[in-house]
Amino acid sequence: MRKWILLIPLVVLVSGCSQVGGNGYTAGDIRGINHMPYVINSMNVNGFGGPNMGAYGEGGGYCCILLPDKWSPGLKARVEWEVDPNTASEFPGYKHREEYLKWEKEVKASFRKHRAVVDIPEYGEERCGIKVHFLPCNEIKVTTICDGYGTSKYPIKEPREMKEPAQCPK
Repeated sequence: MRKWILLIPLVVLVSGCSQVGGNGYTAGDIRGINHMPYVINSMNVNGFGGPNMGAYGEGGGYCCILLPDKWSPGLKARVEWEVDPNTASEFPGYKHREEYLKWEKEVKASFRKHRAVVDIPEYGEERCGIKVHFLPCNEIKVTTICDGYGTSKYPIKEPREMKEPAQCPK
């Protein structure tokens, strides 16, 4: 009898850990593709951290974003990111600490933070986390499709390397 009294709470505790995501949500990776010549220092989607990316680079495999098991109209992604526009003066080296510290402040002051809220396109049973594409004029597009960028079924067709126009639309 005493064994059963100890076993019941253990079974209840362990059973609560059996679902990944759970409560109508599934966890997936956060990935990014940077179509711009700037470094993206950091990004997050709905508060979940994602990768940094070099100019025209990509990154990902960061866990996790929670997506509802069933898509519904009005489902949004809030994306925040920080860009290094590479406008700071040339790196002075480490030899003269005061010059280096001044340069470091200049670099950090040049970083630009952005945010956008975009619709998450309709998905079905198959979804593979979220991929965020960073485009000119601080625009972004997202997809949950499992196919890779550049494949025929992939919905985002913008070229990999893009340039910022002389003037962005308002």
